[in-house]
Amino acid sequence: MLDTHARKYVQPMIGKTADQLLKLNLTANQVTVAAFVIGVSSGVFVYFGMPIVAVLVLWISGFLDAVDGSMARKTESTPFGTVMDVTFDRLVEISVILGLAFLYPDVMWALLLLSVSIIFSMTVFLTVGAVSEKSGMKSFYYQAGLAERTEGFILFTFMILFPTFLLYTTLVFLFVEIITGMQRMLEAKQVLSNPKKDGGHNNG
Repeated sequence: MLDTHARKYVQPMIGKTADQLLKLNLTANQVTVAAFVIGVSSGVFVYFGMPIVAVLVLWISGFLDAVDGSMARKTESTPFGTVMDVTFDRLVEISVILGLAFLYPDVMWALLLLSVSIIFSMTVFLTVGAVSEKSGMKSFYYQAGLAERTEGFILFTFMILFPTFLLYTTLVFLFVEIITGMQRMLEAKQVLSNPKKDGGHNNG
């Protein structure tokens, strides 16, 4: 939700950073890899009891993840770059969940359910995107939802910084992901039943 509706407020900063990195002759794919390496370290910092550092690297990773998209649009995006971007995003999320699960094993069951809900929501998202192209839509259909990446990062931040409430925050995250997945399923039924009604759209 925030990725879709609040992006315009931070896009100027994202665009300027993209321009600076392009001047340094960096490619979008290189920044994608850097964002992944930085982001996946978050789970390591969580496990070793460094929550502030974990949150900091998580948000730096998220910012670079937005920057690489702007860089790709300013130059030339590649299909493999998209594959890396989506895959690395999930691995960063998994690293945080694993870090929390190993540090707080008593809440591992809730974190496992959260992982399942993320798989559910992303499966719907990616499948609709793939099927929509075969249905004649102009581009990859981006489904906005209650929980997009920024909401996930906000909830991860609460989970990392306030472990006393970890179980409750995880259950809230789980609920939000399930609602998002169901929301996308219902939207997919409408969109794919009437492919000419909506030409598809990209995020940003």
